[in-house]
Amino acid sequence: MRKRRIASAGLDLTEIGFGAAGIAGLYVECTEETAQATLELAWQSGIRYFDTAPFYGAGLSEERVGRFLVGKPREDYVISTKVGRLLQPAPASLVPSHGFVGAHARAIEYDYSGDGILRSIEASIKRTGLDRFDILYVHDIGTYAHAEGDNARHMQAFTRSGIAVLDELKASGVIRGWGLGVNEVAVCLDVLERSHLDCILIAGRYTLLDRRAEERLIPLCAERGTSLVVGGVFNSGILATGAVTGARFDYVEANADILERVGRIESIAAEAGADIATAALQFPLQNPAVASVLIGSADTSTLGRNLISLTRSVEPMLYEASRAFTLR
Repeated sequence: MRKRRIASAGLDLTEIGFGAAGIAGLYVECTEETAQATLELAWQSGIRYFDTAPFYGAGLSEERVGRFLVGKPREDYVISTKVGRLLQPAPASLVPSHGFVGAHARAIEYDYSGDGILRSIEASIKRTGLDRFDILYVHDIGTYAHAEGDNARHMQAFTRSGIAVLDELKASGVIRGWGLGVNEVAVCLDVLERSHLDCILIAGRYTLLDRRAEERLIPLCAERGTSLVVGGVFNSGILATGAVTGARFDYVEANADILERVGRIESIAAEAGADIATAALQFPLQNPAVASVLIGSADTSTLGRNLISLTRSVEPMLYEASRAFTLR
């Protein structure tokens, strides 16, 4: 599988990465056996970039990824996890699942300070059993995930000590690079004005349907030498299923406007001889600013289908023709 470089981190990522939320039971149960079989298929298919997070299954994703990778040569893969959430044991009856079926019973404490980041890394290393991470993403900072007042407090902690700790971790070789892992453009623009970011994992904002990263963020990343990793290429499912009743967009059921936009894009794709899922998977890779696209498969059949889609040809005109119906 081809690789693309995050220059400022000196890392080469496979163009397709494995997003490990699904194997932690996102929306549907995923057994240990299924998770390990899916990771094995990813590896056998040439994927060498794996992204996880404490939030996914309240530590379950990190544990499963760690069990898979612990026997692999460390120089053969790149792994990223996220900071900003600390997990605390709690009675299952008192903590929400956050959409993860079979998640551990853990309460979440947000902490974007330098101390919180160090505690988060230490806990993630213990959960995975690995010796280090290559990339750390600051997870869900911004007003998409937090109320204005809470986010102001989190941003203050991050700018006062979090950024300095991440820079020191990179300078000392503990990690190779760091960035943001978010679902919104505004916070990326904000943080890029305060600090250099090696990479940004932007979920759902540079897709066949939602191109809100295109106008300002991507040009700024090119100017600053910041690479993009793209997650959420199906916008929570609608770009995989098409405009069907009950299709999900941005984690909730799609409204009439979204269904109409996706229906128009589906028609354009069909005229170009492609299905919408194939076009969605391949869209971000048209841009050289994108280092990798994450596939968040939860079973071997879905992963296999997506990998086959990546081998199909898509007419570039499809992407330009669909622009009129995208969110920007």
